[in-house]
Amino acid sequence: MELDLAQFYQACNPTRPLQLASDTLDERYFINFSQVRGGDVVQELGRTITMLAGDRPTTQLFTGHVGSGKSTELRRLEKRLRQENFHVVYFQSDQDLEMGNVEVTNVLLAIARRVSASLEEVGIRLRPNYFQNLMQELAGIMRSPVSVSDVSFSAGIASITAEVKESADLRSQLQQYLEPRTRSIIEAVNDELLTPGIRALQNKGKRGLAVIVDNLDRMDNTPKYDQRLPSEYLFINRGEQLRRFVCHFVYTIPLELAFSDDLGQLIMRFGDRPKVLPMVPVRTRNVSLYDPGLILLRQMVMSRAFPDLSKAERLAHITKVFDAAETLERLCIISGGHMRNVIRLMFSCLQKEDPPFQRSTLEAVIRNERDDLTGPLDDGEWDLLIKALQVGIQGDKDFNTLIRKLYLFEYRAPDERWFSINPVLAETEKYRQLIQDNAAPS
Repeated sequence: MELDLAQFYQACNPTRPLQLASDTLDERYFINFSQVRGGDVVQELGRTITMLAGDRPTTQLFTGHVGSGKSTELRRLEKRLRQENFHVVYFQSDQDLEMGNVEVTNVLLAIARRVSASLEEVGIRLRPNYFQNLMQELAGIMRSPVSVSDVSFSAGIASITAEVKESADLRSQLQQYLEPRTRSIIEAVNDELLTPGIRALQNKGKRGLAVIVDNLDRMDNTPKYDQRLPSEYLFINRGEQLRRFVCHFVYTIPLELAFSDDLGQLIMRFGDRPKVLPMVPVRTRNVSLYDPGLILLRQMVMSRAFPDLSKAERLAHITKVFDAAETLERLCIISGGHMRNVIRLMFSCLQKEDPPFQRSTLEAVIRNERDDLTGPLDDGEWDLLIKALQVGIQGDKDFNTLIRKLYLFEYRAPDERWFSINPVLAETEKYRQLIQDNAAPS
């Protein structure tokens, strides 16, 4: 079987998560890593909604490294909930929000817009009086050219939020106007949108409504609010407001919140600890190679090249994608089990040559990756890296920066958790020297 280059190019796009809920073709690329990640997080999220909640609304938090595959897993959750006869609203928050300035009121408007638009798609057109009046007032304050009386409610919000996203001054105006009205907005979302929407869905035979808010983990992490991180302020200080809705919600949150000193408060706000999607282990805690993880990573790579073949058949065609099986193994190990890194490194190889990729091409890509990662690292961050590997990182904001920058990877097994340095950094002379210095007797 010959490699379909055009299809392979598209399958190696590192910015595109698999559309498991709507595009059946993407199912061919999906590999379930739950057996090596310490459990099936999607199953846990789904069971909470479909089996454990009863008639009560739930709010759950989901996190993991940027690029670890969260969006793909949430699409998988979306598909599962739809199979369980739920109406699901999935949206990527960065399409509606300026991630450098996320306020709770912006999130509330984005939710109102997306839920309304999704209900309109299935013939449920609501005209919430509170929001119709609010949109008219906002259009007047910001001199918006859109007359919301002439368009759907969701289109009215979309026109205003799109304008606001592009202007810091308008965002400030909007925030000043909406902040005192936060309680009223939440009540209106519940009373005029969610409650009648759920009733209409149930009349159509649906079990209920679930909203999945993706990409909130991409919020800016520059300290604000008396030196608190914006994510801490949003989910801890304002978390009670984000869980007051009368349907099921899943929010993505930045991974640093799972290691914050305020984790206990976060759990108190939302009733449970965040569900974490860890990296796929390519090595054990004692750094020996971990075959179960590598086997699945090899399958993930080869599925992008030959999605219609069986697992065994794919492996028989390795030399149509790489010059040797060892090159594929090198790619999987150097990725550290980071989903997007695997695809991104392949994409970089594609930018240099057509398959089969030569080992020298992959090594050139790895060198570029190493230079990009080590360039911003100063001596203080190198010392933090060594300390984090030795003593852990719980509650230290400086250590959490190492996670966000993908210098440290977290892994989980059924009986243990551990951190490891990004394998690209582990191959640097600087790291080897620091390890040697710290191992030397004082």
